[in-house]
Amino acid sequence: MISKILIANRGEIACRIIRTVKKLGLSSVAVYSNADANALHVSMADEAMHIGESMASASYLDFNKVIQAALATGADAIHPGYGFLSENAGFAKACSDNGLNFIGPPVGSIEAMGSKSAAKEIMQSAGVPLLSGYHGDNQDPDFLQQEAAKIGYPVLLKAAAGGGGKGMRIVESADVFHEALAAAQREATNAFGDQLMLVEKYLLKPRHIEIQVFCDQLGNGVYLNERDCSIQRRHQKIIEEAPAPGMSDSLREKMGKAALECAQAINYVGAGTVEFLLDASGDFYFMEMNTRLQVEHPVTEMITGFDLVEWQILVANGQHLPVQQTQVPLMGHAIEARIYAEDPEQEFLPQTGRLSFLATPAESDHVRIDTGVVQGDEISIYYDPMISKLIVWDKDRASALRRLTKALSEYHVAGVTTNISFLHTLSKSAGFSEADLDTSFIQTYSDVLFPSDNENVPLLLAAAALAQLTANQHASKTAASDPHSPWAQSNAWRMNEPNQQAVNLTLDLTEGSTEFHVEAEHTGGNVYLLHSELGTQKAHGTVIGDQISISLDGRSHTLTIARANKGNCASNNSASKKEAFTLFFDGASIQGHLTTPDIGSADETADGDGLQAPMNGKIVANLVEVGETVSIGTGLVVMEAMKMEHTIKAQADGKVLQFNFAQGDLVEGGASLLDFETSEG
Repeated sequence: MISKILIANRGEIACRIIRTVKKLGLSSVAVYSNADANALHVSMADEAMHIGESMASASYLDFNKVIQAALATGADAIHPGYGFLSENAGFAKACSDNGLNFIGPPVGSIEAMGSKSAAKEIMQSAGVPLLSGYHGDNQDPDFLQQEAAKIGYPVLLKAAAGGGGKGMRIVESADVFHEALAAAQREATNAFGDQLMLVEKYLLKPRHIEIQVFCDQLGNGVYLNERDCSIQRRHQKIIEEAPAPGMSDSLREKMGKAALECAQAINYVGAGTVEFLLDASGDFYFMEMNTRLQVEHPVTEMITGFDLVEWQILVANGQHLPVQQTQVPLMGHAIEARIYAEDPEQEFLPQTGRLSFLATPAESDHVRIDTGVVQGDEISIYYDPMISKLIVWDKDRASALRRLTKALSEYHVAGVTTNISFLHTLSKSAGFSEADLDTSFIQTYSDVLFPSDNENVPLLLAAAALAQLTANQHASKTAASDPHSPWAQSNAWRMNEPNQQAVNLTLDLTEGSTEFHVEAEHTGGNVYLLHSELGTQKAHGTVIGDQISISLDGRSHTLTIARANKGNCASNNSASKKEAFTLFFDGASIQGHLTTPDIGSADETADGDGLQAPMNGKIVANLVEVGETVSIGTGLVVMEAMKMEHTIKAQADGKVLQFNFAQGDLVEGGASLLDFETSEG
C-alpha cells in the first residue's frame, strides 16, 4: 500500500495533490528547482528535495533526478500531476523499473495516446468518429500542403505529441501554409521534443466538450459527466464549466459511452479525459485523450462530490472504483476561471513580475481557489504563468455565474498584469450568460470583451487623488515632532484663500497612459472639490489601509488600492516606479502613479516602434537579413517565453540595420531587439 508520495510537479497542482495526500494521512515529498526554492508547494509538503536549475529541462523534466529524489526520500509512489512528465511513457516505465508506483495509467496506454496521429488510428478502429485529416509520418512540407488542399482550408496544424495549445496553428490559405508549419514545428520541438505534425479539417464554430473517465485495475470504468471548455485563447482554455450548458441526457450518455470505449480500447487505468468537438447538429468528433488529471478537474469534483486525486491513489493501490455508473451524481453547476499573469489587450501576452499585492475572495462551499503562490512570489519566465484557478459552484448555472462575477470582483492582484478584469467582463457578457458557446467565442464577442471606453475614469481619478491627499496628510503628521501641531497639517491652509493643493496623477487607461492635473480644494472634514480636466467633482471619503470609501457627487463606492514599493512595479517605466499604485473597482484594475515635476526627464527609451522585447524570453530566430527592406507586418524576430512563441513584426515599412541579439540569447523585457530605419514618405 502507498504510504509516501512524491509529487513530480510544482505550483497549484502540486499544492492541490498535497492537500489530498494529507487528508488521507499519507506523507508527501515535494521537488523544486532553483526558481521554486521558496514556493508554496515546498512549504506545504512534509519533505522537499532540490532537483536542479530553474529551466524545466534541467529539473522538473529530468526524470532521472525525480526518480533519485523519490528513492532518496523513501517515497513508494510518484504522482506526476499534469504537464511536465505526466504523459511521458519513459518516466512511467522508469518508475516501475525502480519499484515506484506511478499514479497514472499503464505505460502502454500512455504510448497509445502519446501520439495524436497513432491515437486517431486506434480510435478509428474502435469506431469512434473522427474529423477528416492526415495523421501519417510523411512530414515533407510540400506533401503536407497537398494534404491540406485535399482536406480543404481552413485546416488545423497540430503537434502529434502535443497538448495545451502548443504547436498548433490555424491555416486559412495555401500561401501561408509553410510559414505556419515552420512555426508550429519549432514550438512543438521546444515544448515536446518532437516536431511531428498532423493536419485536420478545422471546424469553424465547434464546442469543445470533454468527458472525464475513470478506470480501475479490475476492469471497471465510469464516466463522470462532461465539461464544456469552449472559451479559449491561443487554443488554451481559460473558462471551463460542468455540466455543459444545453447538454441533453441522451447526448451525455452517447458521448460518455464513446469516451469509455476510447479508454477500453487502450486498457486504460486511472483518471483520463477524452476530448471531443461538438458541432451545432449534435455530431461529435474525437480530438484526443489526455492520459492524466486535467487542469479543469475541480469542476467535475464540485458537481459530483468526488475527490479525483483520492480516486487516483485508490486505483493505484489496486482498489476498485467507489461507485458504478448509475451512482454518479450530477449536482448543480460549477465554473472554473483560470487566473493568468497575461495581458488580454496585447493578445494575451504572458507577463512576468512579482505579486506585490494579492487579495482573494473568501473560500466557502461555493468558492474554491486552487493556487500555488502567495503575495510576494515571482511569476518567472520559466513556467506557465497561471496564478490560480477560481472555481465556483451553485444550484444552477445562473446562480454559479453570479458567484463567479462576484468572486472575480473580489480578486485583486498587483505587480503583474492579469486577465482578471477580462474574465470579469466576460462573466457579465450576454453571450456567456446565454451560453452562446464555441471555440471562437472571444473573437465573436471581442467588441464587448475589449471595451474601448473607461466609464469609471472620473471615480478612479477622484479615488486616486483622495488616496494621495490622505497619504500626504499621514506623511506630514508622521514626520512632525508634534502631530497635533498646525504645522503638521498638509491641507494647504491659506489665510483668506481656499485650501487648495495640486495632485498630478497618471492613469494607465485603455487608450494609453493619461496625465491628469487635479486641484483639490479642501472644504472641511474629509470633503474636497476636485477640479480637473474632467470638470469639478465633490468627493467625500476616507482611506483606511488599502480600502477607499468615497462618496462622489452623492453616490458611495468602495475601492481597494495597492501601493507598490519603489522598483517593484510591473511597468518598466521608471516614472511608474515612484509612488506607483493599482486601483481595484468592480472587477477591474487600473495602474497609475503620482507624477512629480522631474518625471519625463528620465531616459525615455520606449520609442513605441514595437521592436522591444515584450517580456523576458529567449530569441528563437531572426527572420530576415541585416540590410533587408521589409514592409509593415513582416515578421522580424521570434521570441519564446513561457512555452509559447511570439513574433515581433515590423510596425512600418523600412530597413533592418542590425540585430542586437542572436538565436539562443536570453533577453529582458523592454530590450531593443534590433535597429530599424523607417522608410520616408
